[in-house]
Amino acid sequence: MTGTFLARRSLDAIAHVRLVVGMEIHVELATRTKLFTRVANPADPATGMHDHAGANTLIDPVVLALPGALPVMNKAAVELSILVGLALGCRIATHSKWDRKSYFYPDLPKAYQISQYDLPLCFDGAVEVPAVDERGFPDASGTSTSTSTPGPAPAPAPAPAHIGIIRAHLEEDAGKLLHEAPGGGAIDFSIADYNRAGTPLLEIVTQPDFTSSAQCVMFAKLLRATCRLLRATAGVMQQGHMRFEPNINCVLTMHDGSVIKTPIVEVKNLNSFRSLQGAIEYEFANQPARWVEDGRVFGPGSKVTRGWDDGPGATYVQREKEDAHDYRYFPDPDLPPVHIDVAWLESIRMRLPELPLSRWRRYVGEYAIASKEAFALIDEPGSCFFYEQVIEDIVTLGHERNRAGKIAANLVLQQLQRRANERGGNEEQRGVEALGLAASTVACCAVLRENGEVNNQSLETLLDAMIATPAMVLDIPLSAQQEHVRDVARQAGLLIVRDDAQTSRWIDQVLEANAKVAQDVQQGKVAAAGRLVGEVMKLAGGKADAKSVRSMIFEKLGVKE
Repeated sequence: MTGTFLARRSLDAIAHVRLVVGMEIHVELATRTKLFTRVANPADPATGMHDHAGANTLIDPVVLALPGALPVMNKAAVELSILVGLALGCRIATHSKWDRKSYFYPDLPKAYQISQYDLPLCFDGAVEVPAVDERGFPDASGTSTSTSTPGPAPAPAPAPAHIGIIRAHLEEDAGKLLHEAPGGGAIDFSIADYNRAGTPLLEIVTQPDFTSSAQCVMFAKLLRATCRLLRATAGVMQQGHMRFEPNINCVLTMHDGSVIKTPIVEVKNLNSFRSLQGAIEYEFANQPARWVEDGRVFGPGSKVTRGWDDGPGATYVQREKEDAHDYRYFPDPDLPPVHIDVAWLESIRMRLPELPLSRWRRYVGEYAIASKEAFALIDEPGSCFFYEQVIEDIVTLGHERNRAGKIAANLVLQQLQRRANERGGNEEQRGVEALGLAASTVACCAVLRENGEVNNQSLETLLDAMIATPAMVLDIPLSAQQEHVRDVARQAGLLIVRDDAQTSRWIDQVLEANAKVAQDVQQGKVAAAGRLVGEVMKLAGGKADAKSVRSMIFEKLGVKE
């Protein structure tokens, strides 16, 4: 190494640093049984096995690779993998096969993993990742359906990123090592728990097309939302249903124009978006200095595996990374190839619904919902489907679709989701559908409010009443359900009494008692009108319509809203 090169190897010699990231994502599929045996799958939310199964209770001779035990392919796992592959824009192989990936680790009972090497199920795909706003949500610029707006033309929307998908292959998961005794007691040894071994695992590998941690996190969130919408996985991060492994390096451009690429660092088993972002940003900040210190550059055998420690917010070295030839892949002799004909593929394609990003754009553009709220809807599959059914029922009851989307979003996110969160439970039990209400019931309540038959406070009381007795009859016409909900509101004294003459007298009484506030409103302090409305509502005992009261106050004061 020359003295000139040593002098160049300093932070001051670096003119620009560009981040390059590819991603590997492991998705535990929510099939009823494991990939090659009929043993219950701990990643299936319907069984609840993940939380309750004791160590080494979800095993059999196939999981343990005992002599004479033969694997049998799980068709449902293949179909879920193809469904996810289609959502990622992948081509689907007509011919695929299983391979043995040989390596030794204590939580791998066979000392090899059944995987796919050169003929994966899904390959050569691409997805779009929208630009991210300052709050970490998709940038909503340019999503409005309006054809013209007054004033100057808006700034162009930030460009989305197009991320290539190299492959999505199916394999079996390994077990795990327990470093605490069941129940959390301290032990001075590790327990090899094979419950997770054999769980169907879809590994998705992207091109190194990411240029920021924000892009990576947005991709990860959309992928999770997509997989959950497809019911391919429960997607509970804390339980390891999705694990992210970014492959990170930097391109260093020197002041003299030369270019250096740092070695790729693969950070293993990140199970939170915060950890994913932290690991990428840490490597981006530290790889240039690491190159200055050790001089290592990108090349064969240079890849390093690191872990992530949330405490100090830093990565740490685990091992030098193996290359593909180190795994000694060869076709599994016990499993036949997978042939996917046109009819089978098309039957799977028919199950593909509208995807989360498309729904997000529709909610923002058609219903004028804020980006954050629209993203919250697509992030929870049950709430998303529930929301769309509420819209359909509101439209059936005579309201415009655009307005119905806005009304339904406010109800689902502000009223129902809060109640669902207050109930607690695990992630699968916190969706609004877990409240036991029919979407049609919610739509009927919403229409009562929209028609001015109940006010906001009464709407909350009505929703609580319907949740307490959710036995709504679903096979009667929607109009009959509307009458049922109206009767419940009437019996509870929640319906607004329409008496404009009485309301006018209440308003006169309030304006006389609050002359200074009324004067403030006349002088342009419109926000002060809220106090006047509140006083009228008190006199009305909550049985007046606040919107109508506000309009009448402005009319009496000769002020335009």
